[in-house]
Amino acid sequence: MNTLPVNWLTEGLLDFEYKKYLLLAYLQAAKAEFGKQRLYPIFSDLIMHYRNLRQVKEHKQLVYEKFPQRISRADFEKLELVYEKIVQDDETMEQIEEIIQYATPLFGQALEEGKELYDFVERHLEITPVGITPIYHNEGYLFLESLPGRETLVYSYLITVFENTYEKYRGIQTQHLQTVRRGLTLTHEHLKIQLIKERKELPNPATFAAVSTLPVPLEQSLLPIAKRSLVKYVTRMAA
Repeated sequence: MNTLPVNWLTEGLLDFEYKKYLLLAYLQAAKAEFGKQRLYPIFSDLIMHYRNLRQVKEHKQLVYEKFPQRISRADFEKLELVYEKIVQDDETMEQIEEIIQYATPLFGQALEEGKELYDFVERHLEITPVGITPIYHNEGYLFLESLPGRETLVYSYLITVFENTYEKYRGIQTQHLQTVRRGLTLTHEHLKIQLIKERKELPNPATFAAVSTLPVPLEQSLLPIAKRSLVKYVTRMAA
């Protein structure tokens, strides 16, 4: 897939037509991904680029927290030094602002399309607890299914909470344990009992089933949306 460098705004040839070419090629690739019902990683990249453009436009500075985790602090500081020099150059800044003015609404449109796809998939995903849910539900098992198939993907999950100066974030880590083919005798409840017998480290695990009625790509849409939906579900339970 065609990608857009994190520092596309400042690196390489600082020319409006050139930047426009890069941007349109990237957005066309994003639209093609959405057409195949693939949301990630393109949707999170779009969000990052859009937030960065808005930040530059409003404050003429870059903010480390707006960049994805794959950008190291050292890499960011180099980028910030380059940008500081650009801001001090009025003529260069004029070109940057022209690119920002052109790019911002296009990113907004692409994000809206991605959000519509996200909401569509989420509306067709139902999360339900399996058996009795313990008081502690930040760790346990997730059963993921896509109808009309009969396969169940079994994951362990761990929800973590971390904070910065302004916000509290919840992240989720999952590990695929097995894929089972369920029948009439192997219900979600029976599957949970099997896991408890086989994996002694979680004697009383919170367990949830996420069932989708849409046949969407697993890695690019179903799993990431199921993970985010589970975090929201568990957060509501804790409120």
